Amino acid sequence: MWPDRRLIDLLKIEAPIVQAPMAGAHDQALAIAVAQGGGLGSLPCAMISADKAREQIQVFRQQVPAPVNLNFFCHTPVEADAASEDRWRKRLGAYYSEHGIDPAAPINAANRAPFDEVMCALVEEVKPEVVSFHFGLPPQPLLQRVKAAGAIVLASATIVREAIWLAQNGADVIIAQGADGGGHRGMFLADDIATQPGTMSLVPQVVDAVKLPVIAAGGIADGRGIAAAFALGAAGVQIGTAYLRTPESTLAAPNRAALKAASDETTVITNVMTGRPARGVINRVMREVGPVSPDAPAFPHAATALGPLKAAAEKGGKTDFSNLWAGQAVHLGGELPAAELTRKLAKDGLERMAGLKP
Repeated sequence: MWPDRRLIDLLKIEAPIVQAPMAGAHDQALAIAVAQGGGLGSLPCAMISADKAREQIQVFRQQVPAPVNLNFFCHTPVEADAASEDRWRKRLGAYYSEHGIDPAAPINAANRAPFDEVMCALVEEVKPEVVSFHFGLPPQPLLQRVKAAGAIVLASATIVREAIWLAQNGADVIIAQGADGGGHRGMFLADDIATQPGTMSLVPQVVDAVKLPVIAAGGIADGRGIAAAFALGAAGVQIGTAYLRTPESTLAAPNRAALKAASDETTVITNVMTGRPARGVINRVMREVGPVSPDAPAFPHAATALGPLKAAAEKGGKTDFSNLWAGQAVHLGGELPAAELTRKLAKDGLERMAGLKP
């Protein structure tokens, strides 16, 4: 038996495992498989249209009778700045020349939109059981509509102060995202990545600071990590990196190979890929331009100029400009089908916890 059933009972899932929403790395297939394995499947919606999200939700509903989590960003959008964009293209100019790309050619703008009226209407229409937010919470009128639609609200905190703010402003569950986790840091009250605590330090302090269930996220990829999270007071875990090499992931072969070859020394927090701090496997542009560069335009505009370079390199089987978001436990990831992996994670976690009892 799980020592803390609050998350299981609240979300109506079999195991307290939330599949991290990883934009660009998966679609509904992974969410379905995790749900079939007893966890909470998540759909990342920040980089897709409402129509595409609706389509994925419909497929999920057809395939599995389980709750689903829709994930959104809620950053304050910043208009692209022409001068900053021009400096960034010049900084990347040598790469454009190397790949024979005209740096003056029109480029599609990076698409990472915050939660808005359109997506709120979608939530009201499809009524997901869970909605999660990154970079804080949306404006209260939108948040209240989400809650009125019956959704349980999860939100990420990277420091205790953010967790307290989320608890005071409408979150039902706190995701404590340690600095060892992959993907974008959920920072919204802090801006210094050097002071971001790791999961082992963050989780017990968040548990002490709020009365809500806490989900531990960051560096958890097997039963040992799950047992550790519960020992620290968490009511559940959020796992992303461990699912990246499952058959249900949408990552291309070169990306999978890079993840398979990665180790505990292979990831870094960078702003080069999108303009916001995020942890991923080190690639060429991170190494040569970053990992943190003052030249990178504000989120998400740094990704715009990298788009043509990413496409050109990937055609040649290279990940020089690909954002391979992953946490420090990337080496622990495997290639099991996601449903089987979810069941194994839960089984191994319970066995580890049983072994810790006096």
